[in-house]
Amino acid sequence: MADPEDKKKAKEAQKAEKLAKKQAKKNKKLTKEEDKNTDDTANENEAQKSDKETSGSGILQWIIMAVVVFVCAGAGFGLGRLFAGYGEPQIPESTPQETEPAVTTPPKKPSAKAPAENSKGIWYYNDLEPVAANLNVPNATRYVRATLTLELSSELDEVKGRKLLDAKTPALKNRLTLYLASLSIEDCTGTKNLMRIRSEILDAFNQELFPDSKPQIRKIYLKEFVIQ
Repeated sequence: MADPEDKKKAKEAQKAEKLAKKQAKKNKKLTKEEDKNTDDTANENEAQKSDKETSGSGILQWIIMAVVVFVCAGAGFGLGRLFAGYGEPQIPESTPQETEPAVTTPPKKPSAKAPAENSKGIWYYNDLEPVAANLNVPNATRYVRATLTLELSSELDEVKGRKLLDAKTPALKNRLTLYLASLSIEDCTGTKNLMRIRSEILDAFNQELFPDSKPQIRKIYLKEFVIQ
């Protein structure tokens, strides 16, 4: 008969063997699950990588398309401008030219200083010295200084005329001094007053030089007429 102790050991061995088989099955099952999880993770990584590559490729394609459209639009605009420039001739805008107004030369006024020579036979006497006289101004001292040139007719011989004027110079200066002393400042200002002064001096000198004959002094020129 078998020893009970051996039976007990045999049972324990069988039980341990069963446990070992069970644990082996369990470990095998766990290994399969791990392998499956590993495969799933790898598949997910590959899928994510593929998605990223697809997304990046899509963005790149959009960028390329946008650049191509921009380049084509610019080229079209440039060609349009080019063809438009060749198709239509450019007409320069005409700038209106300013017309300069015609310059009208005013007639020359007789100079205060007469020329030394004249083709018409008239001649000039410039040897009369300047004359200064106090003006008729109350409560003030103002004077005028005048220098004259006489224009004489060709009917008067120049040699005889100069001798006559030289001899009458003191009388002419006296008449001129008295006349200037009778003037006020208002009488000596303005073009009209100066013309009147010339005319009155002309009459006074002709009366002094040619009292009983035709006047031979044609004009009086004011070489100097200064009021101070």
